[in-house]
Amino acid sequence: MSRVAASEGVSYQADAVGGIAGWWCRPAGAPAGAAVLNLHGGWFDSPAGPAHRIHFRSSNSTKAAVVASFWMVQVGVAVLAYLLGSLSFAVIVSKAMRLDDPRSYGSGNPGATNVLRSGNKVAAILTLLLDALKGVVAVLVARALSQRFGLVEATIALAGVAAFLGHLYPLFFRFQGGKGVATAAGVLLALNGWVGLASLGTWLAIAIVTRYSSLAALVTAVLAPVYTWLLVGDPQVVALLAAMSVLLIWRHRSNIAKLRNGTESKLGSKAK
Repeated sequence: MSRVAASEGVSYQADAVGGIAGWWCRPAGAPAGAAVLNLHGGWFDSPAGPAHRIHFRSSNSTKAAVVASFWMVQVGVAVLAYLLGSLSFAVIVSKAMRLDDPRSYGSGNPGATNVLRSGNKVAAILTLLLDALKGVVAVLVARALSQRFGLVEATIALAGVAAFLGHLYPLFFRFQGGKGVATAAGVLLALNGWVGLASLGTWLAIAIVTRYSSLAALVTAVLAPVYTWLLVGDPQVVALLAAMSVLLIWRHRSNIAKLRNGTESKLGSKAK
């Protein structure tokens, strides 16, 4: 255990185990994981703020290793979340239940709404829940890792967006994925329960009134970043979720055209 100097007479310690690249700075005597690392050049801030900023007295190579490890953790979290998102449960569930591949009928979209067009409600519900679970698990795992590696909320949100991207462009299914509505819902619920519930309520209200799943998803995609701004306020998280919404809207461009033409299928309609 080595000791580094701190301003304001606060003593800090650099722990030789755990944390980023084996270094975890926290007030002496504080419980493990009590301090979050925020790296600004060669300085670390304590949760008490810049008034308790300390200088990392070490070689440039050690500081470079800390920075590199910090970014490696973030990239690793995003990659794992993407791989999780790449599990296309519409295809997996349909195959397990000996149903037609959802990419071969209806809208051709491997998602819960299209699986419902097969007439098998159980398969559709399983697809919905498992696709949503991908977003939930990605965020919760990133949040659990944040306690050890000092990941900020934006990195946790990035993990959710990576899982969403995996659903859209799945590595395991030739990058032919769904539109991401259920996975996005899981991400929002895990990031902030109130944002998730507000978004879910919006989707349900529009879907019940119009019976258009796509219209409900589009309206929710527009409002979700607004809910996040009002209830969370973190501009980086808002920006990431706004990017997710833009992608979701882009994936619905064919549905937008059908809505304009009056040819969009309603919830519960059979596959053609």
